Parts: sequence; C-alpha cells; structure tokens
Amino acid sequence: MERTAEAATTAPPTRLKDAPEPAGSRTAELLDGMPRQRGPAPSAAPPVARTLCVPRPWRLLPTPAGTPFTFAYAALLAVTSLVASFADPSLVHALQQGSSTDVAHLVGAPGAVLVASALWIAGGAASPYALGFLLVLTALERRVGALRAAGVFLLGHVPATLATEVPVGLAVLTGHLPVTSLHRLDYGISFGVAAVTGALAGLAAPWLRWTLLGLFGGMVAADLIEFADPMTDWGHLIALAIGVATWPLVRRWNHTPAPTAP
Repeated sequence: MERTAEAATTAPPTRLKDAPEPAGSRTAELLDGMPRQRGPAPSAAPPVARTLCVPRPWRLLPTPAGTPFTFAYAALLAVTSLVASFADPSLVHALQQGSSTDVAHLVGAPGAVLVASALWIAGGAASPYALGFLLVLTALERRVGALRAAGVFLLGHVPATLATEVPVGLAVLTGHLPVTSLHRLDYGISFGVAAVTGALAGLAAPWLRWTLLGLFGGMVAADLIEFADPMTDWGHLIALAIGVATWPLVRRWNHTPAPTAP
C-alpha cells in the first residue's frame, strides 16, 4: 500500500483525451517548426575617436620622470648659477679657476676638471647656451634616453676641450705662446650643447635640420670673425661636427628602446 501510494504520488499526471492543451505548450510546438524572427543585432560599440596630436609646449622643458638626466643636470646648473651671481666674486673666481680645463689642470687631474668645468655656465643663466641646453638636451633625451643623451653631451664636451687645449700646450712648448696660457680660464657647457644640437638635427625634419644647423653655425662663424676667443669658437665648431657625425647612431637609437640607468 505504501509503494502504491508512492507511485501514485510520483507518477506524471495524465491528460484527459478531450481536455484542451495548455495554450503555451501548443504555441511552443507550432513554433518549433517555424523560423523564429530574430531581434535586431546588438549594435557594435561606437568607434573610438582618434584625437589630433596637439603640440604640448611643456614637453620642451625637462621633467623628473620624462628627462631625468636633463632635469637633474639643470637643477645642478641652477645652483652653480646662483652661486656665481650672489657669492663673493673672489670665491666665485677661485671656484671657476679650480674647475678650469686649462692645460695645467688637464695635466694634473684631467678627469676631475673635465667634470667640474661642466658644472658652470659661461656667462651665467642669461647666456643663450643656458636656454639652448634646456631645449636641445630635453628634446634629445626624450628621443634616445637619458644615458645616450648624456653620452652625446660628453662626446662633445671632452674631445672638443682636448682639441682646443692640446694645441695651446704645444704652442707654449714651442715658444709661440707665453707660459701664462697654461692657466687660461676655460669652463662651461657650450661644447656639450653644440654636440647635442648637431646630434638632434639628425632626428629633425629636413627643413628644421638645416635651419637649426644654419642658425648655430652662423653664430659660431660670427664669433670666429670677431676673433675674441678663437680657441673656444673653434671648439664649438668641432663639437658641432662631432654631433653631426653621430647621426647614424642617434637615428638607430631613436628606433630602439633606451636602456635604463641602474
């Protein structure tokens, strides 16, 4: 009896022959053999609008994250420029004389003075080389990276300095210049700026490339004609030529990831 009752409880309900079918099931059976109307396809996501690349003037100046080498170097030059402007003149002269890459210092401590001489801006912060330093070194570092930009700067600063001071030493040895020429005051960032300018021109559009080289070359030529400091002016021309010689290298760097400093 318990099993019969359980079977009756669990057995599926039977439909009487003449009982009407539920409307829902009949409709489902009729629709099974008919093509069902599809709803409208979901609309695709609207295409993302391509924004126009608007020049950002603030990218012309160095930033701690974007151009760490230029930013740190500029901060250091700002400090030495303040010292040169507000410190006692005798102290400033002593510091700059000790940083001079003259023949006497190059013979005694070449590495130290080559670094120390690049910590001063000849003519102070108002010098055109100060603005040129910010613009061209920032632009080059954004394209090739901090270590490579520093390498180009040193490649102009060191060889151009040696190329202008070694002849002075030889001229003193041969008697064509006085011994005082061995202590000629020589410091500044202009050789490095000249090399970076020449290198950056290789990454610019042709019209900007030759404009940049023409302006800088014209300034150097005018200084040579004036003949106020021919050794330094020849150094600028040598450094600019060194920068131009790096075009194949900087163009390759411009298409490869920049190494990160440790």
